[in-house]
Amino acid sequence: MHNDRLSLDVIARHVDAKAGDYCALSDRIWAVPELAFEEYRAVVEQIAMLEREGFRITPKVGGMATAFVAEWGSGGPVVGILGEFDALPDLAQVSGLAEHKPTVTGAPGHGCGHNLLGAGSALAAVALKDALEAEGIAGTVRYYGCPAEESGSGKTFMARAGLFDDLAAAFCWHPSVVNEVQTTSSLACIQAYFRFRGRAAHAAAAPHVGRSALDAVELMNVGVNYMREHMPSDARVHYAITNTGGDAPNVVQAYAESLYLVRSPHLPDAERLFERVKKIAEGAALMTETSVSVQITDATSNVVPNKALQEAMYENMRRLGPPAFDESDVAFAEKLQKSAMTEEEILASVKPHDLSLKTKVLHDGVLAMPAREEVMMGTTDVGDVSWIVPTVQCHTACFAIGTPFHTWQLVTQGNLPAAHKAMAATAADVLRNPDLVARAKVELRERTGGRAYRCPIPDDVTPDDLRAKAA
Repeated sequence: MHNDRLSLDVIARHVDAKAGDYCALSDRIWAVPELAFEEYRAVVEQIAMLEREGFRITPKVGGMATAFVAEWGSGGPVVGILGEFDALPDLAQVSGLAEHKPTVTGAPGHGCGHNLLGAGSALAAVALKDALEAEGIAGTVRYYGCPAEESGSGKTFMARAGLFDDLAAAFCWHPSVVNEVQTTSSLACIQAYFRFRGRAAHAAAAPHVGRSALDAVELMNVGVNYMREHMPSDARVHYAITNTGGDAPNVVQAYAESLYLVRSPHLPDAERLFERVKKIAEGAALMTETSVSVQITDATSNVVPNKALQEAMYENMRRLGPPAFDESDVAFAEKLQKSAMTEEEILASVKPHDLSLKTKVLHDGVLAMPAREEVMMGTTDVGDVSWIVPTVQCHTACFAIGTPFHTWQLVTQGNLPAAHKAMAATAADVLRNPDLVARAKVELRERTGGRAYRCPIPDDVTPDDLRAKAA
């Protein structure tokens, strides 16, 4: 049975009524960027606003100090709206400049727009709550404060704790350069430190008694690079040398470490590839007579798309239309494109969507849903939620076309205006249309083959472990 009191127009009015408050919330979070598992001020800001709106708060869920659940209502379908708010290291940037100028050198910055993501998701939850309350309609709305999406997989720990198990559907969005419903899957991933320990020695007087941990790190890298020819073309292996053992060349380094990120379109394939990387590390340790330990720091499942929810969200986005940009928005986007973006970056930005957008500075339309499902060559812990409950995401144009993510060019635009309403409207569709929920759940069972969710992070790994650095 449909409840027409939860119309798109009703939801839109409730979003508009409080949009200013949540834009201000986004700006405050942008101004105090915090890294994974350290988002204390962002959490305080969000909880304060949601408590004023009448939400019940459950703090520190899933074993994480900066994870929380805000809930309103009772009975009826339970819908979940996912928010993120973590920043990235070394991306502090003065707002509104078309040149690189850190506010504080080496400080973090919101290089993926998560200040917008969390505030926008909270607004969607509040608007939906206001509509239900005004019309006297039963239902439960949950906002999930999800930390550590960039590094740490906060939603994966929340999934392991069973926090999404009773949802009818989950909704998320992400700031982007285009307006679209996300129809792609994503790459599953496993990330881990490889820590080598050897024996220090004077590199000139007694090199023969030393065992170089840095040599082991380098040999592991060589081995992984040789492996690249013999792994699937749609898999990825990235690395960073995070500790070289010091700056003195006349010392045989007794400790060194590297951080590897292994990705593949399906979690079992990523796990098999990760086992191969571990064998290469063991071989490097054997060659150098060092020892190696492995600490998983991040792991996520691939996203399971849900066409039933995608079609509902697309219809809402199509009816709402794109965000309204004014002349100053366009002027700054043009300036940023000319001074800080290459033609290659602009092409890379639109190639997955529509190459005709390369002549635009801001996306002022809504992309049609593609005929084929593709794999997004990126990773998100939303994937773990999507294995448990039907999940849908949209992208909203907040940045100039060509903006590379995880860069200062994105940070400088991170507290400029943008808005969207499709998420709250589609969550309302779930509450007013039981048939949509039933179809979405059937589709999830078909896509997963009925396989139950299996958390990719080992049971003995905790969020505290992920914060641990080299000893």
